[in-house]
Amino acid sequence: MGIFNKLLGGKKKNNSLNTNHQELRQEYNVMTNISLYTSPKYENKKIYEFVENGIYLDMNDEDVTVYRMCISYKLEDTADNNNQYPLEDILDKYSLYVSDFLESENDLNSVVFKLELGGELDDIKKAQEILGKKVYNQDVLDNEGEIRVTLVIK
Repeated sequence: MGIFNKLLGGKKKNNSLNTNHQELRQEYNVMTNISLYTSPKYENKKIYEFVENGIYLDMNDEDVTVYRMCISYKLEDTADNNNQYPLEDILDKYSLYVSDFLESENDLNSVVFKLELGGELDDIKKAQEILGKKVYNQDVLDNEGEIRVTLVIK
């Protein structure tokens, strides 16, 4: 299984589930030990320019989302092995995308992952609030009694 498949498992998350069929889950997969990671590729000064605090400008990208930040984190896996969460919700919350899965820098047998996030400078800066935090998804009951999955950052 490649790093892409390991990070973004094949199962889909239901945003709404009938409470009669499933109990509330306190946590899904948990990301911990989230920290900045400096990829060796940033040593190429012809492509990457250091901006600040682990943020780099990708000078080969002509889009508005030219800023990059690499993170490393530990994924404390649950039995459902749906590893795309909470990463997908983090990407949505901060309007980011995975610009590089850094496959050569990840050990397939490890629960520690390294990846590069891309986006606009303000979004990358806002996303740094997850550094050093515990991030996971949790079920909550909405006003209609339906179970919804929410992102928790502690």
